[in-house]
Amino acid sequence: MRCCILLIALALLFRTAPLPGQSEPGRLLVPADSLHAGRLAFVAGAWTTLYGLTLYGLNEYWYAEYERGAFHFFNDGAEWLQMDKAGHVYTAYFESRWTMRALQWSGLQPAAAAWAGALTGFLFQTSIEWMDGYSAAWGASLWDVAANAAGSAVMLSQELMWKQQRLCLKMSAWPGRYPASLQHRSNLLFGQLPERLLKDYNHQTYWLSVNPASFCSRSPQWLPPWLNIAVGYGADGMMGGYANLWEEEGEQMDYSFLPRQRQYYLSLDADLTRLPVKSPLLKTVFEIVNVIKIPAPALLLQPGQGLAVDWLAF
Repeated sequence: MRCCILLIALALLFRTAPLPGQSEPGRLLVPADSLHAGRLAFVAGAWTTLYGLTLYGLNEYWYAEYERGAFHFFNDGAEWLQMDKAGHVYTAYFESRWTMRALQWSGLQPAAAAWAGALTGFLFQTSIEWMDGYSAAWGASLWDVAANAAGSAVMLSQELMWKQQRLCLKMSAWPGRYPASLQHRSNLLFGQLPERLLKDYNHQTYWLSVNPASFCSRSPQWLPPWLNIAVGYGADGMMGGYANLWEEEGEQMDYSFLPRQRQYYLSLDADLTRLPVKSPLLKTVFEIVNVIKIPAPALLLQPGQGLAVDWLAF
């Protein structure tokens, strides 16, 4: 749900009403040439409000359902075939990137905006571990902290080296279908669409989307500047964090006959921020939705099953 809340916040941030001191509504979406105190105050207020609402929502609608105890750590490095760790890297990346863009819109210098964005994205994600640490069923994860740091570092290192994002982290997800015999796993595999997209790791894919043209001093005419090559990672057959064995209302459930498989993809993608558009509104929209991979055919490699074609990888 954090992704959805952030999308709403960004839409509010780039609204069309003028801010104090901004006399031209049509230029609202254009980054300021120098530090704009009103914009910076707005970004700080919006992000602080967003952060508070997110923590409150997580506490009320997630953590309140589980028993709590003393703060502790636990090792979850092998859970879900590391799909949840890929999710942490991805989320920290786009939170850092969006924050950087918002600060650049406020007129902050690029290097300062990049550092502040990376730190904000990392802290935003890692503070969740503090809440996890008091949950009796699990705890704070140093693996998650490392994944958060990696996601923010992917954004920051590119801005410092290239002053652009040549490597984008993206996600695709699609709700899967399961047999009725698995209805008792409703907290993971069924429920409302947002819950299914966020909790069902079997139908998520995380992508490293590379822009080849940005690595060329002079891009050849046959290579569109927006065309990307994407390498994806996913997994399938997971009914539980570590194994397909669990206890449900006193009954031992055994789905170990389902193979837990890693999946590797190679596909085409588009960096929407490199499309030749002049509209500040479209540029803002493309910056927001660029965290999602476009549907496209892909080569799929599953260890032990060889190479296959996924005609619409998403």
